Amino acid sequence: MADHAIDRLYKIIVSRKGGDVKTSYTALLLKEGPAKCAKKFGEEAVEVVLAAVAKDKKSLTAESADVMYHLLVVWAACGVTPEDVYKALTAREKLSGLAEKAAREKKPA
Repeated sequence: MADHAIDRLYKIIVSRKGGDVKTSYTALLLKEGPAKCAKKFGEEAVEVVLAAVAKDKKSLTAESADVMYHLLVVWAACGVTPEDVYKALTAREKLSGLAEKAAREKKPA
């Protein structure tokens, strides 16, 4: 794993699994399971959208950090690693955005 802020934060989040829910918000989220983690991520994503629409760069920056944290918590709750996502992103580098989207839309559900 590279030494990137995302990788470092993910390691911290994973280390909080099973931790004391009275002293760790991350441990509390992870204990409540993927659905609760995803709900909180969604709430934070809405805050990013609102800040962007308001053209509030300071709030957008702060809320983006929150959404990144909560996304990593969702990954940890669901067993997805940053490396998994990096691989998916690397695979998409070989396609245009429109071609990649079209390929996803053709796959049966």
